[in-house]
Amino acid sequence: MKKEPTKQEYEEYVEQVTPKHNCFVNCSKAFLVGGMICVLGECIKQIALHNGLKEEDALTCVTLSLILLSVLLTGFNLFGKIADFAGAGTLVPITGFANSVASPAIEYQKEGQVFGIGVKIFTIAGPVILYGVFTSWAIGLIYWLLKIMGII
Repeated sequence: MKKEPTKQEYEEYVEQVTPKHNCFVNCSKAFLVGGMICVLGECIKQIALHNGLKEEDALTCVTLSLILLSVLLTGFNLFGKIADFAGAGTLVPITGFANSVASPAIEYQKEGQVFGIGVKIFTIAGPVILYGVFTSWAIGLIYWLLKIMGII
């Protein structure tokens, strides 16, 4: 019968298997890749403006292009590799949100349109949408009440 490890033995084991991270390197990678995504977005915007789109339409073009690129990279199994390298640099912008919707859709497509993709597509993004909508509703309610009371 195997004996239980002591608290000290367990802590030593955890220390051994826990990956070591260099915060400066991780932040630098996130900054570099996140910055490259922003530069790409700005390039798309400038191209759209140069081709005669209004600024609002150019910004819509940027959003749609970055979402499309993110979904394509997810489909070709490249987004995960970039995210492993860059961490939050890819996950914070809209590209990360698009990836969080596309990944479950790709993973569960073999289970069918309804019970695979339909059920699982918002597995990751669903809580973000839920709490985003709830928070904006709560803040809107507070704003409305403050406006009625004449504070704002």
